[in-house]
Amino acid sequence: MYINRFDRGFSRRKFLNDAARGVLGAGVLMPLSEAMSANGEINKAYPDELLSIEGYTKGKLKTGDIIDSSNVEYVKDLLEPVRYEQILKQGRKLKIGKTTSEIMRLSPWDYIEATLRNNGKAGFDARGNVVNKADGQPWIGGNPFPDPKNGLELFAAQTLNWGRHDASFYALKLYATDPGGDVRFTYTGGWCEYSPVARVTMDPMPYVPSQKDKLRYQSVFFTQPQAYRGTSFLNIWDYDHSTFPALYGYVPEFRRIRQFPSDQRFEPLIPGLTLFLSDAWAAGDPLYTWGNYKIVGRGPFLAGLADGWASDDPNWEHKTHGGPKGKSFWDATVELVPEAIIVEAEPVKFPRAPIGKKRVYFDARNQIVIGMVTYDRNMKPYRSFDGAYSLYDQGGKKFMDGKHPYWSWAHVTSSDIQTNSITRIEQVRQVEGVHLSGANDPKYYDKYLTQVALQRLGAT
Repeated sequence: MYINRFDRGFSRRKFLNDAARGVLGAGVLMPLSEAMSANGEINKAYPDELLSIEGYTKGKLKTGDIIDSSNVEYVKDLLEPVRYEQILKQGRKLKIGKTTSEIMRLSPWDYIEATLRNNGKAGFDARGNVVNKADGQPWIGGNPFPDPKNGLELFAAQTLNWGRHDASFYALKLYATDPGGDVRFTYTGGWCEYSPVARVTMDPMPYVPSQKDKLRYQSVFFTQPQAYRGTSFLNIWDYDHSTFPALYGYVPEFRRIRQFPSDQRFEPLIPGLTLFLSDAWAAGDPLYTWGNYKIVGRGPFLAGLADGWASDDPNWEHKTHGGPKGKSFWDATVELVPEAIIVEAEPVKFPRAPIGKKRVYFDARNQIVIGMVTYDRNMKPYRSFDGAYSLYDQGGKKFMDGKHPYWSWAHVTSSDIQTNSITRIEQVRQVEGVHLSGANDPKYYDKYLTQVALQRLGAT
């Protein structure tokens, strides 16, 4: 029997009352920032019923159990509607893990240290760009708003640094599954991110002097199947949060680079995928090309934060289940997130966007995105995104990022709700023995993030 000093109703009333009064400060029993500053853990900020699935469900579910159609009603309030329907009707299952309480396991180590070191130094300049208040220069590293006061601050932090490393390369495998459960397309390739500002690991810090006017360089390319080998895209982001990125692509058929319209961000990258450039990290467009940011909810949530790394596979490849052919969903572990903040935003500089709004779920403890649902122009649910992060340190195995274990995403599920098509994406160890996942390698820029690099990748 679980006897809680503070029952589920207490937490729910607290979240609702704070929202009604416009109070965003995270934590229920005390401010979350104070609890984490004391010992790096979250436990004192939340009652027992928000720290374990056993407490939340009063013992009906426990760590190690599998959520399926027979018991999903116990946690319906902890899921966005799409995952709930997939579990109820499409055979999706989720394993329950223990809630992570140590904040240093929820982001890259250097990023967390920079967040603590630079707390209170960020602000917005006259143009709405995030700056270091002391000198008005671009942000200097870490989360600029670790205690966010509104939805704009949450999205500003997410847009500034998606993967929370100075540079990241993700070797990818992507699988496009049709409504009948068949995998119609299988792609391999790579995704690279590089931050010339707000750097906390790579020299020079916090800026590359010659690139202070840029927010990021980002590329994606494909190596298989052969018909799309060499297809690639390069985004170069200006630091001005209102300016569209320059978008270039290499077209193998013509063996040349072409520049795409800067607002062409709502089309599949290649056939079969339910994935747009706009979807990246739930903040794939500059901050002020979207607007009307507003917090629409708060409360506990289920998300994958700890056990996403497939350490038992030499190439980190994940297993699947569910759907008509057992290939629709990743095997995944989720845990109870004590407090999620739900923010809505609308596209304001995309007159032909197929999306009317998006609803994004942030973990209040570290402000990472843990879910997203987009809606069409008629405000009907359109696509859903959920995934898993992991500290790559489990089962006695480690993959290191400098002095500390690597932290990153592990897999993503992108579901087109209106067609029942699903794209599964996983970060693997390597593609073709040449493109290896990792972080903070200064060679990434020349290898993946210039027009010359795109041409070279297309020619190999």
